[in-house]
Amino acid sequence: MAFIRHPKDFFAGLIFVAFGLAALIIGSNYSLGTAARMGPGYFPRILGILLVVLGAALALRALKIKGDPLPRWYWRPMLVVLGSVVAFGVLVNYIGLVLATIGLVFASSAASHEFRPKEALISGILLAALAFGVFIYGLNLQLPTWPWSN
Repeated sequence: MAFIRHPKDFFAGLIFVAFGLAALIIGSNYSLGTAARMGPGYFPRILGILLVVLGAALALRALKIKGDPLPRWYWRPMLVVLGSVVAFGVLVNYIGLVLATIGLVFASSAASHEFRPKEALISGILLAALAFGVFIYGLNLQLPTWPWSN
């Protein structure tokens, strides 16, 4: 891979292309419609095309410009954040939106070496209040707010 001069941009471009192709494949099952009367497949196809073009441009650009090599891969932070998001999805119906959001922010903050429990708790409470306002009041979603409100 000596011809890839900017590995970060190259692999980011490949990820864009992969997501764009996925959007195109998934969106191909829906009707396209017209620009004046868009069907359910219009947005995924346009977004997919844009992602493929942008990703290809980014990957090709990475072959010309010089960049830093890829840094060392750290598995622990990635697994902690991914695990906390999965835990949120599993627990939100049982412990409610507020407690699940606070737990998500607190647990995913623990992935950082700069973790401060007090700051993570305050951030979790503020984000839970925002999520409550947006999803419960603003969008009127039927999510349990607290464990006893199921």
